[in-house]
Amino acid sequence: MKNFNAKLIIKAGLLVGTLDILAAFLNFYLNTQRNPTIVLKYIASAVFGKTAMTGSEGMILFGLLLHFAIAFAFTILFAFSYAKLWSWFKNSVLIAILYGIFIWLVMNLLVVPNSQAAKIPFSWSSASISCGILIICIGFPLAYLFRKNK
Repeated sequence: MKNFNAKLIIKAGLLVGTLDILAAFLNFYLNTQRNPTIVLKYIASAVFGKTAMTGSEGMILFGLLLHFAIAFAFTILFAFSYAKLWSWFKNSVLIAILYGIFIWLVMNLLVVPNSQAAKIPFSWSSASISCGILIICIGFPLAYLFRKNK
């Protein structure tokens, strides 16, 4: 791939992983007024099941590492896909929106249902907020960074 840039991928992965988890923390806290580290335990529960929710710092750290591993996986996929996406759409905003929706679909239709994490009942409201977070915190930064470095 002619646009493969490891430094850009690391920078982008750290940025979008940080933005996404901070938005998830804020959304969780505003909705529950509970400690947002529960979000990280939920992420860890994808691997460890219900026991992650009763774990302490180790589960929180594992959840954070797993979150960033997923953020980097989507960043790498974007890096490899960007040239093709640009050739199809030639619009960074549209690419950002479509990629955020794509991430939401993959996570909610493939990853979470096939993990050990507790199933959360579907609601259009929470799905819209979650998808919006992914578009704003991952789609837009990736589209901007890779367009800028094209």
